Amino acid sequence: MSSDYSAQNITVLEGLEAVRMRPGMYIGTTSIDGLHHLVYEVVANAVDEAMQGYCDEILVVLEGNDIVRVEDNGRGIPVDIHPKENISALELVMTRLHAGGKFDKESYQVSGGLHGVGVSVVNGLSEWCEVFVHLSGKIHTQRYKIGIPEKPVHETTAAGLPYNAGDPNRRGTVVRWKADGSIFETTTHNYDALSNRLREIAFLNKSLKITIRDERLSSPKVHEFKFDGGIKSFVEYLNENKTILHREPVYFEGSRDDGSGSNIDVECAIQYNDGFNEMMFTYVNYINTREGGTHLVGFKSALTRTLNEFLKKSKHAKKLDENFSGDDVREGLTAILSIKVPEPQFEGQTKSKLGNSEVRGIVETLVNEQLELYFDKHPDVVNNILEKSVLAANARIAARKARDATRRKNAMDSAGLPGKLADCSEKDPSVCELFIVEGDSAGGTAKGGRDRRLQAILSLRGKMLNVEKQRIEKVITNEKLQPIIASIGAGCGNDFDIARIRYHKIIIMADADVDGSHIRTLLLTFFYRYMPELIEKGHVYLAMPPLYKVSYGKKTFYAYDDAEKDKIISESGKDTEKVTVGRFKGLGEMNAEELCDTTMDPVKRNIVQIHLDDTVEAERIFTTLMGDVVAPRREFIEENALAVSNLDV
Repeated sequence: MSSDYSAQNITVLEGLEAVRMRPGMYIGTTSIDGLHHLVYEVVANAVDEAMQGYCDEILVVLEGNDIVRVEDNGRGIPVDIHPKENISALELVMTRLHAGGKFDKESYQVSGGLHGVGVSVVNGLSEWCEVFVHLSGKIHTQRYKIGIPEKPVHETTAAGLPYNAGDPNRRGTVVRWKADGSIFETTTHNYDALSNRLREIAFLNKSLKITIRDERLSSPKVHEFKFDGGIKSFVEYLNENKTILHREPVYFEGSRDDGSGSNIDVECAIQYNDGFNEMMFTYVNYINTREGGTHLVGFKSALTRTLNEFLKKSKHAKKLDENFSGDDVREGLTAILSIKVPEPQFEGQTKSKLGNSEVRGIVETLVNEQLELYFDKHPDVVNNILEKSVLAANARIAARKARDATRRKNAMDSAGLPGKLADCSEKDPSVCELFIVEGDSAGGTAKGGRDRRLQAILSLRGKMLNVEKQRIEKVITNEKLQPIIASIGAGCGNDFDIARIRYHKIIIMADADVDGSHIRTLLLTFFYRYMPELIEKGHVYLAMPPLYKVSYGKKTFYAYDDAEKDKIISESGKDTEKVTVGRFKGLGEMNAEELCDTTMDPVKRNIVQIHLDDTVEAERIFTTLMGDVVAPRREFIEENALAVSNLDV
């Protein structure tokens, strides 16, 4: 390696080269999430037009051959010549980072795409991209190859368009592109994931019509979203399969000066249900701030303070010896907080957390005022919420006592680990795996087939508690769940600390049958509700044991589904009467060597990492499948029964 370091070592990346060289800096990842991020960036521009009142319809089309098209009826990207750059504004927006109208507060008072790199990044990460702008009865277009214009912006006719132009006097922008397969891990879009995110955007932008159409199918699939109730409809949607404590969501909106002459708009909708979990979604300029921020802190503080004040004046005060905690008043809460900030300070391009210090006080004051007004006018609503919160507080106190008792018990055990756990010898969590295995028989086999240095085995007997229907004190004292909590070593519920986990891979290994599926679902429900960071950080996996053992001659193969089994048989030769096919009905039927080779050996096994791609839909699915209301579960089963394969009945 040369020690010389001079000016010739300095590389200057032209145009969008930086985007192609370091795509993760701009879209977070080159996985399917990054692929979808391209769609969201283009949609964001259209939504920004809607937020200014210039657009009320957006169309997203998944064409064949991995092509995406996004249309809007906004003002259209300007096509006139930029006075300083001396090229069309359209070309400038599409080919230069940090070029756009989002920095001009006369054009956009608030925006979700404030970094100004959105559509140019889409262009830079595409094999090709083309834009069509409908303005004053004319159509202006430009096409790019790997971000580079093929020729200047020019006019075209409706006859040459790759879509139906419709009304000749239409206005707006159409962006069409094909993601670069040399950059992305996949270029095949997931319709459901995109559809769910577009539904969310429609909820946050009252009366905006968003349509997604999948033309890759012989019969195109279409979803259309338009919610005149806005975030109030969003809360009702989230609580659709739950038992609610008050019929109408609490809804309010308001605006406050941020101290610089600009206004911060706050919109909030809340509704309580009889469950034990909270659903809290926060947005800034319609961007989902998954990690919260100052607006969430302000909301939580106001909610807790307001309900504590009403508690003091109520008949419920004598039922509780201390004030509500924040967790008490958020049990069973479904809430949407959406704010609009002229100059939001986000952490990173993905905008997952808001940092504006002035926002906390504004949100806290406004939420406190509006809740007081509402509760004063609706004493029956606040009474139901207080009653629910008192029960939650007393359950919290009982859970604290149960934790203390458990800790004292564990302190008397030198290891503090359950007897069913066969631990590994390595102490570095980053290389350790915990297999949660169904049944003592399978557990014994797994112990024989494991790598004792890196793999720990925890055997479970029987089905565990459905935590969807239980409070935390029932969870931490449950004899089936205690070994799991103790083995993982990071606590449970609000006490959970991801930094203390003892294994970075937690692998659920259950039989490939209905009972095994049920156990997997119960465990995933537990992790989702009481250790959600395990899933969010990618620590939870499903083992994939084979269904079949196929033997002929001296050769043995394992098949994980019917198609793979049939393929093995077809490739076995003409003398197929000598093929032997055995179906595994449980992990216990395998010997230690077979289980190791097929399911546990990191080199040979198949495991599936559990992702949390859409919190809104995950919440609805868990509520539907694991909640108390029967009708939605029956409907879900009827709609999806035919899609189930390898059903063991």
